[in-house]
Amino acid sequence: MLSHVKQRARTGALVTIASAIALTLCATTISAREKDKKKDKDEDAAPAFVAKRESEGVFPSTYKPYPNAATALTGATIYDGKGGKIDNGVVFMAGGKIVAVGGPGTTIPAGTTVIDGTGKFVTPGIIDIHSHLGNYPSPGVEAHSDGNEATSPTTPEVWAEHSVWPQDPGFTRAMANGGITSLQILPGSANLMGGRSVTLKNVPARSVQGMKFPGAPYGFKMACGENPKRVYGSKGRAPSTRMGNFAVNRETWLAAIDYANDPKAKRDLGKETLVGVLKGEILVHNHCYRADEMALVMDMAKEMGYKVSTFHHAVESYKIGDLLRENGVCSAIWADWYGFKMESYDGILENAAFLQREGACVVIHSDDANDIQRLNQEARKAQKAGLRVGINIPDAVAIQWITHNPAKAMGIGEMTGSLEPGKMADVVLWNGDPLSVYSRPEKVWIDGALMFDALNSKTRPVSDFELGQPGEGDVK
Repeated sequence: MLSHVKQRARTGALVTIASAIALTLCATTISAREKDKKKDKDEDAAPAFVAKRESEGVFPSTYKPYPNAATALTGATIYDGKGGKIDNGVVFMAGGKIVAVGGPGTTIPAGTTVIDGTGKFVTPGIIDIHSHLGNYPSPGVEAHSDGNEATSPTTPEVWAEHSVWPQDPGFTRAMANGGITSLQILPGSANLMGGRSVTLKNVPARSVQGMKFPGAPYGFKMACGENPKRVYGSKGRAPSTRMGNFAVNRETWLAAIDYANDPKAKRDLGKETLVGVLKGEILVHNHCYRADEMALVMDMAKEMGYKVSTFHHAVESYKIGDLLRENGVCSAIWADWYGFKMESYDGILENAAFLQREGACVVIHSDDANDIQRLNQEARKAQKAGLRVGINIPDAVAIQWITHNPAKAMGIGEMTGSLEPGKMADVVLWNGDPLSVYSRPEKVWIDGALMFDALNSKTRPVSDFELGQPGEGDVK
């Protein structure tokens, strides 16, 4: 397996990433005359075309907020996303930011558009930490299947954004039905290392770059367990066992450490991503079901010098809530999906509640084009499962599972995910209790721009793909 990686003792491999970076940045001081000579020589030898390095801003976000107006929502019940609740509250937003959140005495400047929210509810925009919209878009046909680069067990070189189709009708459905304002698009889980994720603002755009959440760190998709060993074992290739999964992972990390320590190494897109993880600039999102494997992955991360942000699906997280809390690792879970393959058989409905009781980070995710439209309902199901075993989780905390917690796990918690002054005005006005199956988003703002209004047909985003197909006699 990966025989090109030099075998060596563990102590020799465990170089701190700080040392790795220092070695790559080393330079010898030379005199001005020598610099001129070197410059002339380099210019003579320079190739005609040189690719940009990632540090120069490749595939940058071109997102620009839509036009906004100063707006105040009054009289509503407010869940702030961090476990707080305000009755008869006020949310005031202007310039694309939250300006004030408080009670009925909150100052509202003259000229502000005031919306009466009496009997209604306000939450931060809902955030899905695990989505495949755009790279498994609707309609779900083979031509649209762009989520798994299942050609090698490790494909850290691929970026999910290069598969995202902005016209996927799932984006507008997620906003209109689920109040989704931000979402992370991940590669699939066929590979041990599936590549980079991308975080998007849920807005219409001509390209994925027009949707990229500005300032959001990249994520890195990893997978353990049945998926990679099944995919590659069935092809007669490694890995074919769980121990093979770990061996391939570890050797790949060792190769990345060598790359980080070699200033003359030829540019390698996959290893660039892995070094970004080791430096803490790219966050690891690890598909993993079994508790024992999650514990092993956390130990592997310590061995190699990276940190797991979140275990996804994580149906057995309830068995190791204390370990997850101590290691600062979130669990992105379903409310009630389990039993559909062997490693998911020990899932229980009380997973989220037991994690919350342990003080561990809980996130409710979708992994599905339909479930993303009802994360609020999924949070309620998980909350009620806890109540049945005597764990009473406040509504405001259940809302946190789909707002602030995913934002924190995605590295955007300082910008969005809660209703706090200075944060992006990503806001949902619900026509009733947001944890009720009967409630729907009435209005959705992203960076203070009204992007969806259920009461105004002109303010309902529609994908280009939904506008119609050529009929008989039309020019094709």
